[in-house]
Amino acid sequence: MKFGEKLKEQRTKKGLSQEELAKLIGVRRGTITNYEGGVSYPKDRKVYGKLAEIFEVDVNYLLTEDEEFLSQAAELYGTKGVREAKAILEDTAALFAGGELSEKDQLAFLHEMQAIYLDASERAREKYTPKKYRKPKSERE
Repeated sequence: MKFGEKLKEQRTKKGLSQEELAKLIGVRRGTITNYEGGVSYPKDRKVYGKLAEIFEVDVNYLLTEDEEFLSQAAELYGTKGVREAKAILEDTAALFAGGELSEKDQLAFLHEMQAIYLDASERAREKYTPKKYRKPKSERE
């Protein structure tokens, strides 16, 4: 089950409208609609914590490995990062379609691809962002 589906399921279990949930976590109703529709994911990891608290579930329940990666890409690189991360996930899934790798090996490959993407994005940021606009590494982590 994807994040949006989990969010909608938990919200309806609690009897909350999208508007009420939005107010509780400090976003607009349209943001909740986008989350539930799978259009976007929270950029700030604190949102997952707030949702987990409201729904009285473990934060890990709300995150699958793919969503963790998308969330991290969103936090670090914004919408463009999410688009690129989604493309990596889709391409990787297509690569394994009908393949003979074990699920464990597929997962290891996917983790490696995610790490490569994040590392490459970080290096590109350092290389192409003018020094006066760069945040110190301690602020980004």
